[in-house]
Amino acid sequence: MGAPLKVQGLSITAGANTLVDNLSFSVQPGEVLALIGESGSGKTTTALALMGYARHGCSISAGRVQIGETDVLALNAAQQRALRGRTVAYIAQSAAASFNPSRTIMDQVVEPTVIHGLCKRAEAEAKAVQLFRELALPDPETIGARYPHQVSGGQLQRLMAAMALIGDPELVILDEPTTALDVTTQIEVLRAFRRVVRERRATAVYVSHDLAVVAQMADHILVLRDGKMREVNATGQILTAPVNDYTKCLLAAARPAPRASGHVAADSGLLLDVRALSAGYGPVDAQGRPAKLILEDINLQLHRGQAIGVIGESGSGKTTLARAVAGLLSPCHGSILFDQRELKPSLAQRDKEQLRRIQIVFQMADTALNPSQTIERILARPLQFYKGLGGEPLRQRIRELLDLVKLPQAVAGRLPGGLSGGQKQRVNLARALAAEPDLILCDEVTSALDTVVGAAVLDLMAELRRELGVSYLFISHDLHTVRAVCDEIVVMQHGRKLTQVARADYERGPHHPYYELLARSVPELRQGWLDEIDRKMAMAT
Repeated sequence: MGAPLKVQGLSITAGANTLVDNLSFSVQPGEVLALIGESGSGKTTTALALMGYARHGCSISAGRVQIGETDVLALNAAQQRALRGRTVAYIAQSAAASFNPSRTIMDQVVEPTVIHGLCKRAEAEAKAVQLFRELALPDPETIGARYPHQVSGGQLQRLMAAMALIGDPELVILDEPTTALDVTTQIEVLRAFRRVVRERRATAVYVSHDLAVVAQMADHILVLRDGKMREVNATGQILTAPVNDYTKCLLAAARPAPRASGHVAADSGLLLDVRALSAGYGPVDAQGRPAKLILEDINLQLHRGQAIGVIGESGSGKTTLARAVAGLLSPCHGSILFDQRELKPSLAQRDKEQLRRIQIVFQMADTALNPSQTIERILARPLQFYKGLGGEPLRQRIRELLDLVKLPQAVAGRLPGGLSGGQKQRVNLARALAAEPDLILCDEVTSALDTVVGAAVLDLMAELRRELGVSYLFISHDLHTVRAVCDEIVVMQHGRKLTQVARADYERGPHHPYYELLARSVPELRQGWLDEIDRKMAMAT
């Protein structure tokens, strides 16, 4: 059973900058309040403050946070630590980064009960198994004996929810818990989260930039921009009759419109030619087959200025395909031709010009950017390596790149840790653009971005196609996004290419059943969509 949450006049500062400005709201037990807004709007900063926590360099300068009868901000440090994991629990965006790879799942899920002395080990494990059942996890009796790397991303996200809920918290904070999941897994996780919150009548705050997801989860929505509340209202009211202009902008950005495709002329040259490609991981046998074969017999062609989308669930081989093209993983069979020249299998074997012409933008900018180097230094390296720039020409080009991805010049002197998730991803894209490549391999580049920034990045990519003729292999689990930006879609499952759909056929069917499943699994921007899906599934069975 949850407890009422009441926030009054919350302000959070970082030096002279105000990150959250005089914010007030309340949530009742059994209700879900969504905090939405673009990167840097103060969503996560606000959510962390509900636990009495402010990130390094920040401070909670004013206000009151009350959970039931507890005044969180009046507690001392030891009392706040006792509060976290028991009275209030936090479910982070990246489950993979939240688990210790060297300990079993059960050890980590029951840890809050150990820290807070809530119950004995046997009782805690029985409670964990019950939570595994509630969260629809496979093999609930034995999954706890596994290690984090032995379960899928969606399962790990639900296991993190079990860890958060095992202490029966009065307030649950969910911070972008489905952002990195593919669409079919996202539905399972959303369904499990929503059922557990409803059945336990928990008080919940759901941080997200995905309005379609929020529409299925939240009773009320609070819209943030620049740390200030722009609008708060019932979810249905926000979705159908928003009052604030910024809310209207968010809703418009959440409905993907087709971007200019950078039309490929009939005589455009073939840029990338993937022939019968197979690849995997682990030791190879006498026939050269790896222990874990991920890709099998993939054929794909991409022309200059073209964008091809690659979709499929987690584990379908999308990222492995990009890594093989980039030279980060050597294929065990087949070949890759780039501009009619066969590419060597590994990075070390490719020449400098081939390295420059093919760039990759990784999904998780947090792990792709060196945390100890400034943004200026990160962008300088490819400019020095590929272009030989130095001095003022180097600094000028860095400024141009920041402008290109719509980042302020001031970020050049910052470390990645001082940027929001969306800002880090734009740095990630700017680094790839620094090489002036012919082909950019985009691995889920907008999945961690808010709708406004994501739309801006997609528009930027379309603009680069028109102006520079750059080509994209666009990997994503978001079919709506892929349909908005790509000329063709390659559908993958279990390491195989199932079908390829041209833009002209996006709205025409019938398509492969798996393509149809992916299309049905993308949340729609309206309330009741998930309930409809559940009813249809129940009728089908």
